[in-house]
Amino acid sequence: MQWVGYAELASAVSNAGGLGIITALTQPTPADLRKEIQRCKKMTSKPFAVNITLLPAIVPPDYDAYAQVVIDEGIRIVETAGNSPGPIIKKLKAVNTIILHKCTTIRHALSAQKLGVDFLSIDGFECAGHVGEHDITNFVLLRRAAQSLTTPFIASGGFGDGEGLAGALALGACGINMGTRFMCTAEAPIHENVKKAIVAATEDDTELLLRRWRNTSRLFKNKVAVEAKKIEIESVTGKFEEIAPYVSGKRGRNVFITGDIDEGVWTAGPVMGIIKDIPTCKDLLQRIEKEAESSVDRISKLVVPAPASKL
Repeated sequence: MQWVGYAELASAVSNAGGLGIITALTQPTPADLRKEIQRCKKMTSKPFAVNITLLPAIVPPDYDAYAQVVIDEGIRIVETAGNSPGPIIKKLKAVNTIILHKCTTIRHALSAQKLGVDFLSIDGFECAGHVGEHDITNFVLLRRAAQSLTTPFIASGGFGDGEGLAGALALGACGINMGTRFMCTAEAPIHENVKKAIVAATEDDTELLLRRWRNTSRLFKNKVAVEAKKIEIESVTGKFEEIAPYVSGKRGRNVFITGDIDEGVWTAGPVMGIIKDIPTCKDLLQRIEKEAESSVDRISKLVVPAPASKL
């Protein structure tokens, strides 16, 4: 949710009954994150979380300083993701912060469990953004999680309605995490053209980039993503510099500001295929609850009691 997880969306999700999340690294400095957290507090009295994602970078952010801001501002829930989260998790757990850690494999989930995280977000191959390198979809990954983990987990990747929530619960999850679906809501602080592009898209409209460098990302399949994929496949040198201008974060951010969906790469998942409207967060969550209840009720009616045995 880079360039999407601002106070506007986080507060709207929390006010609607979900857990809204501010994306820490959307803010250029820890001081800016502090301002964004304070802004969100004015927009909701409900709990909200902050995401801190640790990814490879030429000049890594000061993750420790971002974590300290979270602590200073009294945020009680943090979503972590990425490489070597141990030191940040330890710092946050020292003040009893609730940690939700995102994983794309059971091996990483077991490692996070040993670190003492409170919840896990199990991200199947259907997710947008960083999908990992193992390509295990949620039908298998969630069942493996239920078999292997003692820590409760939520499901992420491919969820956008109540039927999906009911399915995740049936597979062993205790809830769902949604990214692309929340991008396509009235309160999402991105250009309306992007939301309309999501509604118009199908489940085929994503592209996987950066696999050559083992940093695979699922992105919206626009002109620049297709051009970048061609370079990635055909490059003789295999140097990242050849593709770098195409995957520039600045260009991606401009998409959300200008509404030119082909200006840069931006993340979206195949769940776009089931997204048909741009509701408010409140309407969306109420609808998901009703759909899930209806699905559970429908499935329960499939169970026919065994006839009483005759003695």
